[in-house]
Amino acid sequence: MKSSNGLNNQLKAVRTRLGLSQQELAATAGVTRQTVSGIEAGLYAPSAAVALRLARTLGCPVEELFWIEGDFPTVQATSIASATPIQHSAQSLRVALSQIGGRWVARPLLADTAFRHEMIPADGLATATQGKDTLMVQLLDDAQKLARTVVVGGCAPALSLWTRSAERWYPGLRVHWAHANSTAALQSLARGELHIAGIHLHDPVTGDDNLSFVKKIIPKRPVVLINFGVWEEGLIVQEGNPKQLSKAADLTRKKITIVNREVGAGARFLLDVLLSEESIAPAVLKGYNHEVHSHQEVAQAVLTGQADVGVSTAAVATAYGLSFVPLRQVRYDLVVLEEYFQQEPVQQLLGTLDHRWVRSQLHVLGGYDTSRTGEIMTRN
Repeated sequence: MKSSNGLNNQLKAVRTRLGLSQQELAATAGVTRQTVSGIEAGLYAPSAAVALRLARTLGCPVEELFWIEGDFPTVQATSIASATPIQHSAQSLRVALSQIGGRWVARPLLADTAFRHEMIPADGLATATQGKDTLMVQLLDDAQKLARTVVVGGCAPALSLWTRSAERWYPGLRVHWAHANSTAALQSLARGELHIAGIHLHDPVTGDDNLSFVKKIIPKRPVVLINFGVWEEGLIVQEGNPKQLSKAADLTRKKITIVNREVGAGARFLLDVLLSEESIAPAVLKGYNHEVHSHQEVAQAVLTGQADVGVSTAAVATAYGLSFVPLRQVRYDLVVLEEYFQQEPVQQLLGTLDHRWVRSQLHVLGGYDTSRTGEIMTRN
């Protein structure tokens, strides 16, 4: 409710949610029922003492009960490189905000990026400036709260389980999961658009997981690699594997259709390595150019019969009730720049990898070895 002097409040909504009548709230806070009624109706602006008493009684900060219209500041932010630009300064765009490397970074909430399965709340409303990648953002929340946002990029669906649990343990922590394949996540980290990149890239030349790709994309910058889990990658097939697929050579059969991931994805890289090892030209595979952009989309294509097979993980196959042919184990690591590693919100998030709940959630998904989860693999 908004009073005549521009003071907004949500006193009634909070009171009702807690099951309190106006009289009960008034008695506990030491004010009159008429005071509570007048504030809720927008007829009365409370004094600082009354506002503090009400907030203390309801167990929430004063600023969550009362605020002045337009009292949040405007900040300058850098738009991520992959964002759709605002064409005219009169247009505005919902964005998610974080502080990375001492600057505000705006991630437009547009089309698919505006959703996980539910719509993502906006942190601010952005308008274009004369600068190529610069936006002016009207904040919709307290800047100190927004500054405690950790942005994680990656394609493992289990990342959402981890990040949600961390927010539960640390109520002041905010985690934004930006879906990206392994290569794209590393590139975003290098551009200063993420705090943490999740990757699963096996190097057939060195036999190592992830590090050589990190050095190539983020050279000469100190990084920390922390293990999220070791997962099984392989072929997702129809339940019972009716086509009896077991290796890359089987994908060359005339009646076999595959679904592929986009260039830069760890699953796409694995398929190309397997084909190379058996001297198979990608062009002979039916559906090689049928690209999707997530593990879930691979599973959905197989489940609905659009494809017979795709490369993904055991955990995704289990979630969709499909069969899985394991081909290789690879570490899924979290890459953090050293300069971000010691920041309190990042440390809080990474510290939850040791929690039993996180490990048990990964374990019951299937296809994850959690014996090294939370372990620092590399720090240089």
